Amino acid sequence: MSLRIFILWLHGSGDSGPANEHVRELFTSPEFENAEWSFPTAPPMPITRDGGAAIPAWFDITEVPITAKSTRDEKGVLKAVQVVHAMIDKEIADGVSPGNIFICGFSQGGALTTASIMLYPKTLGGGVVFSGSVPLGSSIEKQIPLEARKTPILWLHGMADDIVLFEAGQAGCHFLEQLGMSCEFKAYPGLGHVIVDEELEYFQSWIRNHLKKSA
Repeated sequence: MSLRIFILWLHGSGDSGPANEHVRELFTSPEFENAEWSFPTAPPMPITRDGGAAIPAWFDITEVPITAKSTRDEKGVLKAVQVVHAMIDKEIADGVSPGNIFICGFSQGGALTTASIMLYPKTLGGGVVFSGSVPLGSSIEKQIPLEARKTPILWLHGMADDIVLFEAGQAGCHFLEQLGMSCEFKAYPGLGHVIVDEELEYFQSWIRNHLKKSA
């Protein structure tokens, strides 16, 4: 019998959950036979960087490109984290082991992935960040539970990314490592602010390896 696995995918700003559902088509290995996926869509909200135009987003964006020192909408991030945590809580209440829960996201969804994992009170199977950042400042460090620091992170980032700069990815992974967290960083030369098959293939193998370790 295959494991009960839950994989939550958080899209980038201006995107939607259903537009990313093709990702799960890669997961054809037997261990993913009973995997449950969730591709939620963020509610529309006015975005400062876009002059107040409303688009699907997890929190506000004040500037692009996002650098290692960009100003963050921390209040909005924490509100979005509560939504993610409620989804995780529901899966655990339904009998899924925390070690079989993976939170993943691209761009703003990747940023929300890091925040959600850092603040969750249990150790999860892992988090996967595509072209993301850490959307919370160093003042959050005291609020990070010990169990959260044990959740491993995979971070994939294009070196030619002009939306979330490569330096923001490097700084984010370094920040997680300073907290004592495991963060595997993979750089992709010439890659911009997109996800490519090579990343998705590694993403699948990484989750498979972590499922074996938890088993």
